[in-house]
Formats: sequence, structure tokens, C-alpha cells
Amino acid sequence: MGAQYNDAEPRSSEDGLAARVTAARAGGTALLLDGATGTELERRGIRSGLPLWSTLGLLDAPETVRAIHQDYVQAGVDAVTANTFRTQRRVLANAGMGERAGELTARAVTLAREAAGKRRPEDGRPVLVLGSAPTLEDCYRPDLVPDDATLGREHAEHAENLMAAGVDAILVETMNSVREARAATRAAREAGAAVWTSFVSWEDAALLSGEPLAEAIAAVAELGVVGVGVNCLPPSGVSACLPVLRAGGLPFSVQANLGAPDDEIGFTRSEDCAPETFAATAGTWLEAGASAVGGCCGTTPAHISAIAGALQRG
Repeated sequence: MGAQYNDAEPRSSEDGLAARVTAARAGGTALLLDGATGTELERRGIRSGLPLWSTLGLLDAPETVRAIHQDYVQAGVDAVTANTFRTQRRVLANAGMGERAGELTARAVTLAREAAGKRRPEDGRPVLVLGSAPTLEDCYRPDLVPDDATLGREHAEHAENLMAAGVDAILVETMNSVREARAATRAAREAGAAVWTSFVSWEDAALLSGEPLAEAIAAVAELGVVGVGVNCLPPSGVSACLPVLRAGGLPFSVQANLGAPDDEIGFTRSEDCAPETFAATAGTWLEAGASAVGGCCGTTPAHISAIAGALQRG
């Protein structure tokens, strides 16, 4: 017998992730996701660096983490992603803090929830809080993906920590291989979460592992995901992915970056893109059928606000 998945969502059926997507599509619009947290912390002067990267913000400047989430809420997002990108036990253990995985995951979710609660009732439905569940190792190094047993065990722990902290859904993101995407998605589903799974696909609609994006989408679709997407790829790389995402038959998201973090020299911008230009580019993703759009590394609240403005103008 195969694994059984819990279809319940933490919020009511009217406010859950799947319901939000369905309502948005019925209304001819899309969900607005937030932008970067890690590079935004850097931009605001908060130290970063491997192995902890954005988790340093939880340790050194939690008020800044909260402020970043709040700025995205003010920009008009439908969901903020908690700063749990690097709160897994494996990452924290590299800094001698492996036992703090649950604590720091809960702190990140609390900060996001506090910011999400600042939206006024007249501004619409509550802002959802998504828990980030990335690769266990470097997102750009599929050769470092651990063995299956390790993937299952460690992704399960992170998913359970996210659910215990009270996320509304889990964003399995920046997946560079089909094997880890399936393991992380399965763990999140078995923890009872609504799941959206997103991949890194930089060239020819293929993952960094070389596996076709279409194969990756099919592999997680059978696990009962709400949607799929691509993230942390430059805007110029999105067009090749759009036909594949559309053909997958699921709601899909795009969260492009404007460069990549570098442990030695900080964030390196690869594409100079003003907020209005980014919003216009996001419009092409929406025209192609995207159900959710946002940003990744290098994007700011100003970029997301520009998309919000474009959505309001239709």
C-alpha cells in the first residue's frame, strides 16, 4: 500500500492555499507571493554567510526579519514565506547548533505570522504563511543530494517542525533533482501540509541535475501537490519553462531572481531590473497562465509592490 496523505489544510477550507488559488483563477487573477528574504537582509546591512546565511537574521536581527515580511505584506502579497530556508538540523549542525532546529524554525514562523497579522481586515483575506523547505545541501549542487534514507528522515523532521510552528502550507522550493523533490514533497504531505513544489530550471527547461522539468512535475504531481513552479532562475530563463509548466496541468508559479548570493562577495546581481520592468516581465508569466508570481534572490518589496500595482490595474 502506498503512503497516505492528509488533505487537510491548517486554515479553514475557505482560506487554505488550494482554495485561494481556485478563487484567484476563477476571478481571472493570480496569487501574489513575496520576494527575497536573504538578499534583502544583506541589503539592509545584516551579516550573512554560509552555512547559516539568512538564518543569521533570526539570531542577530529578528526585528529586521519581521520588518521585511511586513514590507511585503504592505506591498499587497497574498502569502509570505517564513525565513526557514536554512533552519534544518543539518545546516545548523555545521554551525554547532543542530539541536536548535525546532526553536529557530518556530521563531521564523512566528515573525512571519506577526507580520501577516498586520494586514487590516478591510484589505482582504488574511495573508498566508508558507514554510520554506529547500534542499538539504546547496541548491545549486545536485551532486551533493544525500541518499534516500537521509532525505526521508531529514525532510520529515523539517516538515514536522514547520507544521508544529503553525504554517499554513509548505513551499518545497529550489529543488535541483527529482529524487530530492519527491522526498521533500512526500515528507511535507505526510506531515499533513498543503504543498507547493518549485524547481530550479535554468536552461532548456531542465533541472540542474539535467532531468527534464516535465519529469519533475509529473513526479510530484502524483503526491497531491497544490501546484508546481520554478524559482531562483533569471527572468531571461523563464520563457523556456512556461510551456512545460502549462502542460503539466497544475496551477504553477514563477519566482525569478535578479542574481545569486555569494559567500565571499555577497549578492551578485546578474540582471539589472527595475521594479516596473520586473512587473512587466511578470505580466508575461501571468499571460502564459501562471497562478502565482513573486520574486527570489535580489528582488525587494518595491519589485513586489510593482507587480501588485499591475495586478490591480488588470
